[in-house]
Amino acid sequence: MKAKKSLGQHFLKSPGIISDIVKAGNVQKDDLVLEIGPGKGALTEALLSTGAKVIAVEKDDELVLELQRKFSREISLKQLNLVHADILDLELPHLAMSRMPLDTETPYKIVANIPYYITGQILRMFLESDNQPTSMTLLMQKEVAERIVAKPSLRSSVARSVKSGFRAKDQKESLLSLSVKIFGEPKIVRVVGRGAFSPQPNVDSAVLNIENISRVRLDGVSEKIFFNIIHLGFAHKRKQLLPNLTSLFKKEILVKAFEKCGVNLKARAEDLSLETWLKLCNTIGL
Repeated sequence: MKAKKSLGQHFLKSPGIISDIVKAGNVQKDDLVLEIGPGKGALTEALLSTGAKVIAVEKDDELVLELQRKFSREISLKQLNLVHADILDLELPHLAMSRMPLDTETPYKIVANIPYYITGQILRMFLESDNQPTSMTLLMQKEVAERIVAKPSLRSSVARSVKSGFRAKDQKESLLSLSVKIFGEPKIVRVVGRGAFSPQPNVDSAVLNIENISRVRLDGVSEKIFFNIIHLGFAHKRKQLLPNLTSLFKKEILVKAFEKCGVNLKARAEDLSLETWLKLCNTIGL
């Protein structure tokens, strides 16, 4: 079957990389795993082989038929629930209609080779959900993964993956990286070359693992307020943070908060770590 460019289809064909993804997701027997965009089922097969129960959500009509044929036994045994839908059109309660319920009491993991053009939407959908996954292991564009794990000015803690040769770069924080780190601990497991896919994408890829997903890092800060403030801070990235925030707060309040938190009055939004953003939110006193 020919890949559909409109759906961002690039089928993973490397058994070694598929194995690494399953290991990174720490998929165990009887785990409940949500797979987004199973494609031809290469990763699905590896997930099922662990004894995990899988909910696979596929949008493509032709692929759904192919998956139904390929995994007829697992479907009949209720180890696999194949959902024919666009993941972005679903709400988590909808998936609770399956025989493997995905409700607010059911812990689950996400392991997937996702369409790269909806990466941000997938991250927001599940990290901000009332029913967060315990972990997310996603194959995504390498550049996006690097932005997510950015650790500005922390050269002493730069991580190296011996297997992949990946070396994290010192980068500035971004709206994306902060939006992920407030909920979990992201790390790049390995880099994946273009030849691992059919057809080959125009970019390199990486396996990103987000562990320990929860809301504990907010530490009493309102989630709504946190996101309002960081969105405002990054509204004009080339401008200094202080002027960006004056549309919502009085300058004198901000100056006192910046000084108390040790933030340079000329700092930009990308210069602040997650910890400093949280401290700033608390100090402003919302």
